[in-house]
Amino acid sequence: MYKKILVALALDHGHGLRAMEVARRLKADGGEIIALHVIEQIPGFAGLYVTDKDENKIRKLAEEAIAERIGDQKDAETLIIAGHPGRSITDHAEEIGADCIIVGSHKLGLTDFLLGSTAARIVRHSPCSVHVLR
Repeated sequence: MYKKILVALALDHGHGLRAMEVARRLKADGGEIIALHVIEQIPGFAGLYVTDKDENKIRKLAEEAIAERIGDQKDAETLIIAGHPGRSITDHAEEIGADCIIVGSHKLGLTDFLLGSTAARIVRHSPCSVHVLR
């Protein structure tokens, strides 16, 4: 059982509800769950066309999506940060002293072999145990 579980939620994949269920099963008595979503930074060339209003709307949509995945149980802290998902998740896990990261993995495609998926990066660079959902 784990005392501090970081659940990495990619809101465009279908692992959120299952990831929270797994986190609840793996959590030790008195443990905590942090549901984290990373909003990728907008590339400089596109930043000219994205307003603060647009960014706030994106954040609000992410907050609503995380709340859906957590459900009625108010047993998880939610956090949204900006950055590169693989690096931001492992960095944050290290900062908070997480002892487990739960992350979903999508089916591999050609780009994953060339670039590596977020889940693969987390597994390679994580400071703690990683539970990968398929």
